[in-house]
Parts: sequence; C-alpha cells; structure tokens
Amino acid sequence: MPIFPFLIGFLYILVLFSLALFGFRDLFTTILFLANQMRPRRKMKLKHLDEWPSVTIQLPIYNEKYTVKRLLRAVTQLDYPADRLQIQVLDDSTDETSRLVSQLVDEYKSAGTTIEAIHRNNRQGYKAGALGYGLSTATGELIGIFDADFIPQPDWLKKTVPLFQDPNLGCLQTRWGHTNRKYNLLTRAEAVGVDGHFVIEQTVRSENNFLLNFNGTAGLWRRACIDDAGGWEWDTLTEDLDLSYRAQMRGWKVDYLPDVIVPAELPSQVEAFKEQQFRWAKGSFQVVRKILPQIINQADFPWHVRLMALLHLTGYIVHPLMLAVLLLTLPVGLFVPAAFRAFPLSIVAAFGPPLLYTLADAPQTASLRERLRLLPLLVIIGFGLSLSTSIAVFEGLLGRGGV
Repeated sequence: MPIFPFLIGFLYILVLFSLALFGFRDLFTTILFLANQMRPRRKMKLKHLDEWPSVTIQLPIYNEKYTVKRLLRAVTQLDYPADRLQIQVLDDSTDETSRLVSQLVDEYKSAGTTIEAIHRNNRQGYKAGALGYGLSTATGELIGIFDADFIPQPDWLKKTVPLFQDPNLGCLQTRWGHTNRKYNLLTRAEAVGVDGHFVIEQTVRSENNFLLNFNGTAGLWRRACIDDAGGWEWDTLTEDLDLSYRAQMRGWKVDYLPDVIVPAELPSQVEAFKEQQFRWAKGSFQVVRKILPQIINQADFPWHVRLMALLHLTGYIVHPLMLAVLLLTLPVGLFVPAAFRAFPLSIVAAFGPPLLYTLADAPQTASLRERLRLLPLLVIIGFGLSLSTSIAVFEGLLGRGGV
C-alpha cells in the first residue's frame, strides 16, 4: 500500500477511535445515571446544628456594574445568623463599578450587615488572585463563592452548610440554573449543554465516587481544605478545576448537591460564549499539563477513577478531533474510502452525547421536546467552535499565550 493513503487512513481511524472513547464515556455516564435513578440516593445522616459555623461569602467582581446590585441584594438576604456571616466584595473593577460597589456596601453596612469591599491596586492572578487575597482577612470556617451573574436563594446556606458535618467534605458544588434560558436560540442551546453537565455528569461523579470539580461559583469550600491543598493558584485559567483536583489528591472529598439550584445568566452573544469556551478549554489543558501525571500515578485512586478523571480533564480535545474529522473526510474519500467502514463502533459511540443531553431531565430544565429540537443546533455550535477551541487546547497543552 502506498505510504500516503496508509497514513491518511491510519490517522483517520485513530481520530475516530479517540472520538469514540469520549462517546462511550458519555454513553457509560448516561447508563450510570439511569441506574442511579433506579436505586435510593445515598443520604448523609445529619445532626441538628446547635451552633452554625462561621461563613465568609466571597464575591469576585470585575466591571460588573449591571449585575452587582442584584448580586448584593441576593447575598445580603441569605438566611443565616448575622454574627456568623461575613461578606467580601472582591472588587478588581477598572470602571465605575467600584464607585457603585462602595456606595452599596456603605448602605448595607449602615443596615447592620457584616460586609466589606476589598479593592486591589492590581489584578495579579485575576479571579484566583482576588480570592486568595480575600482569604487573608476572611473569618469564615466555610467559604462560599458567587460570580456576579448568580442569584443565590435565601435558604442556600441552610441547605448546604449542614453537609459539612462530614469532616472529609472539602467542597460542595450546587447546580446552576438559568435566568435567561429563553432569551435566544443560543441561550436555549447553552442551557441544554449546561444541564447535561450538571444534571447527569456531576450527579454521576458524585454518586459513584469519581473525581469531580468545583465549577468556580455557587459552591462552598471548607477553609482548611483550601489551605491544605495549597490555596488558590493562578498558573491556569481554570483555578477552580485545578484546586478541586489538588484537594482530592490530598484526600478531601468534593461533592455535588443537585437539588439546590442557583440561577445565573448564560452568555447571550456568540462572541461572549466563544470567549468563555476558549478560556475553559485552555484552562483545562493547563491543568492537564500541570497535574494529570500526578493523578494517573495516584495509587490511592482505583484505575477506573483515574480513567474517568483522564477523560474528564481532556474533554475539550473532542473539538480538535472534530476538526480533524472534517479535514480528513475528503482525503480519505479520495485515497482510502475503505477507512470509512473500518470503525463501526464509532456509530454506537455517537449515540452517547445526544442521549446524555436528551435525558438531562430535572426541575427547571427544558422539556424533552425542546431538548430534542435543540440537539442539531448543539452539533452545529460544536463544529462552529472547533477551530477556536482547538487553538485553546493546544495553547493550554503547550503552555503558549500565558494565562
């Protein structure tokens, strides 16, 4: 066989095999989710709390003048003993947001709320730097984090804090909801994707003791866990993913509470969504470069836990693989069409992602009919982002472009 057709065919089959791994991962995850639904959920026996632990709520803000007022209103209405609650507005803004934050904080202070605005002179470390800086004056045993576009309900702390009676629990993530799901077709499709992650993927990781991640907001950390894991580091764009895995390698448990929902805004413009995905893709592969070898060699984790962690951390590589399929289809058709029939299992694996998104049914998700209708749009969006996200993956993996 001439070398060029052989290489083209081999590369095409290798790409299909790699894509199939992630398809089977989604298929396996969906099957586990359905199996979990058929058995009683594990519940921790919680004692009545005679004294609530101290909590610090951190609000990392950067030029969020349109959402900060709503955020502060929601956080200051959290139902929790006032003498056990501290609120930090970590304001790195460079526009008039700082003036608005200062005014709002003064108003809440005069009403008796323990709240402070912390404005840094530089943005060193960006969000991770702000969170770490705030910890120097944080008084809470537990640290809650909310980004500017999230709106926690008043009972959020009362539903999450009691679970920290488990001394091994280092972090608890709650589910993201959507305030603007019906804004346009993009937000509708995004919501289906986000719901697939939170309703199925995070639930399966939690119920089956796989490694899972804090999603950067709408979660609660034990301060001792943050410190023990080495604190917030800003050598990646996804400091939340990085700290989550470092904490679990130190023996802490990161868990997920799917029944507690925190509404938030989805990016409603294509460029904003594209930028978000670029940041997440690049950051995840910065974490791959930083700690994946340690995870693979972590003998405390069973092999299947390490395998799922590998597929979790490298999930964004699906985009370069999709791009490779597009680029290879014509050469394969011209020079080695037999390769199209060489990997029939890829057809089975292809059912994984659509099944995962279709079956992500929970309170406040789209109807089954709408999820099915939006699946083709999700595929189009995935292919549309493939070039940008592929660049992000390679930048993260090769250490290019900084953080």
